[in-house]
Amino acid sequence: MEKTFSKRALEEKDIVKKVKQTIKKYEMLKDGDTIIVGVSGGPDSMALLNILWNICKEGKINFTIVVAHFNHALRKEADEETKYVEQYCKKRNISCYIKKQNVEQYAKEQRIGIEEAGRKLRYAFFEEVAKKQKAPIKIATAHQANDNAETVFMNILRGTGTAGLKGIEPKRNLLIRPLIHIQRNEIEAYCQREQLNPKIDTSNFENQYTRNRVRNMLFPFINQNFDANIVMACNRMADICREENDYLEKVAKKSLSEMKENLGKQELEEKNLLVLSLKKFNLQEEVIQKRIIMLAIQKVLGNSQEITKINIEDIVHMCQKQIGNKYMMPNSHIKISIQKQKIFFEKIK
Repeated sequence: MEKTFSKRALEEKDIVKKVKQTIKKYEMLKDGDTIIVGVSGGPDSMALLNILWNICKEGKINFTIVVAHFNHALRKEADEETKYVEQYCKKRNISCYIKKQNVEQYAKEQRIGIEEAGRKLRYAFFEEVAKKQKAPIKIATAHQANDNAETVFMNILRGTGTAGLKGIEPKRNLLIRPLIHIQRNEIEAYCQREQLNPKIDTSNFENQYTRNRVRNMLFPFINQNFDANIVMACNRMADICREENDYLEKVAKKSLSEMKENLGKQELEEKNLLVLSLKKFNLQEEVIQKRIIMLAIQKVLGNSQEITKINIEDIVHMCQKQIGNKYMMPNSHIKISIQKQKIFFEKIK
């Protein structure tokens, strides 16, 4: 009996230790932060909330936890999950914000998939909660190692580049993912040991979505027939790709800064214009040229939606051939042209 208890205590300490290491490695938390934790009531988010709550109680980092629970109104069990999260927070004196919205209806109105609709509405809700807080904000989501592996594999199927192969980033702007190096089986074991009794979303077992088919069908097949831990293999690849992608992005940003034409700042802002030196652009390796174009488009438009690989390649070709008095419009919002040895990125109003 004593040996069993010691093993369980060791396992519990191990998962908490790994989360602390992740928080420290990526500098996710600091004194004075308010952490908005996205909590669905499932194993991942309940484990995240419970671990953060216990770290908070230790007092080594002085931060405040706020829970944001979004009810998608998609399943009959959703209201029970809301009550469960409310009760957990009430028992521990944790502020809890709740919002219920019909995701299916929103998806139809916006003509997008339910998964995308749910993600958009969730993050919009997180931003609503963030605006109500006065202290420095971080938003913690419960993405873990299996989620990351599934994302990487789905991006492989789509034929993505290194930006897609880096998977889910541990930290991005205000977003932090403290569980990103923890596997699903570790989380389930932790929930059982802590007697959290999380709610199970039964839709995760339905294989109508690509992610569920990867999780429930493809990964078990690979593990069984190739004797490999596909989750950890994908996570190792994601770490490597993240490092390489971050380096290339750093090089591209530096190059972009060096090739900007120094027109009047007011003129550039008024015209929503970015102008680059064609000569300096053509001195770059093509892999950097592609990234520079994407960065330039993002700078002018604020995003790179609807910009495809073919669009980028066509623009690179136009610049390399130095085709003057010609322009391209990869979408209806931006015009890219070459004039007098300069590349013009102009926002269309």
